[in-house]
Amino acid sequence: MPPAPQSAKSSSPTSLTQAFRSVRTCTERLCDPLEPDDFNLQTMPDVSPVKWHIAHVSWFFETFILTPYSGGYRPFHPRFQHLFNSYYETVGTFHPRPQRAFLNRPTTADIFEYRAHVDAAMAGLLADVDHPEFARIAFLTEVGLNHEQQHQELMLTDIKHVFATNPLHPVYTEARPVQTQAAPPLDWREFDGGLVEIGHSGGGFAYDNEGPAHKVHLESYRLATRPVTNGEYLEFIADGGYDQVELWLSEAWRIVNEQGWRAPLYWHETQDGWVHMTLSGLRPVDPAAPVCHVSFYEAQAYATWAGKRLPGEAEWEVAARDENVDGHFMDSGDFHPRPAMEGEGLQQVYGDVWEWTQSAYAPYPGFKPLDGSLGEYNAKFMCSQFVLRGGSCVTPSGHVRSTYRNFFYPPDRWQFSGIRLAEDA
Repeated sequence: MPPAPQSAKSSSPTSLTQAFRSVRTCTERLCDPLEPDDFNLQTMPDVSPVKWHIAHVSWFFETFILTPYSGGYRPFHPRFQHLFNSYYETVGTFHPRPQRAFLNRPTTADIFEYRAHVDAAMAGLLADVDHPEFARIAFLTEVGLNHEQQHQELMLTDIKHVFATNPLHPVYTEARPVQTQAAPPLDWREFDGGLVEIGHSGGGFAYDNEGPAHKVHLESYRLATRPVTNGEYLEFIADGGYDQVELWLSEAWRIVNEQGWRAPLYWHETQDGWVHMTLSGLRPVDPAAPVCHVSFYEAQAYATWAGKRLPGEAEWEVAARDENVDGHFMDSGDFHPRPAMEGEGLQQVYGDVWEWTQSAYAPYPGFKPLDGSLGEYNAKFMCSQFVLRGGSCVTPSGHVRSTYRNFFYPPDRWQFSGIRLAEDA
């Protein structure tokens, strides 16, 4: 299993170098369970081959750090600038995303040579503490490490989709023994309304979309003390939730019928009950674990059925910011949500499943994207998506915080996304 990666946050050149080595090594160890034939598969346009992921994160360091700041740096291959650019229009052209699996060459071995080439150059640059642009290099390296941690999560998310598409349902990693337990009763925690401040206000790394800090007014509200479980979602299914048009948004109802949604992604009903695909192969659905792989549309329909609603992202952040940023993350090595533990207050705020909010992904008041091409990292996607909060069981520990804004389109289901309910006080 991959080791627990160190946080990408750094306070000195030595810790920055250590963080670089740790994050880069973790990416490669995530590849250890894979066979050569696994690296170039792409089962839908939103899924990228693992080979592409491990090349793209090196492309990021090469493009934004080594080429402009390392004098005499020699790019590994002149065409890699095009092949492994994701979407940066200001950097140059890029290979179409739905066709990434067409890239049988360069080989996976070539890609690992590329990583070694970039790592060696980065080691030399990070050791040059007298470089006149070292502060800028350090900042961009921190962005690059957080970017790579995002792709570690995407690699696991994408390989799960690839394995789930295979009728053999391959196993990425053997399931770890987890003590079976019932979910604690669903309870509610109330939060007072008023004028509150949200958003990142300095101190530690954050993406540009997390700021600036600003004030919003909230009415008093309640949050469920834990996410919705599989067992609770099964009640929604049994009650004909997917057949009740009044629960669904218009666009959602169209997709439910066109795509034949009857349960969360990866669920299959058998004579012995419901099973679902995990990174440990097919397993029975655990009624006590958080429901996972549901779209915003399904989360919204479930909340309506339950007589509740989804939280706004400001409500979620205010509730979460006093909680310790710990939980069941990628470092556990089992890559699957676990049941909540008995305890007071909010449970599973961080880790296990990303939690859909009812908030559209939009810029905060006064938002300004990063200068240059990195301004494309987040700003260009602030349309037609919804915000998720909290991280999941495939998010690296140390990567998320209360202000972290994830975002996906409302029909997306292949992410480790779940539901926490809210209601007006």
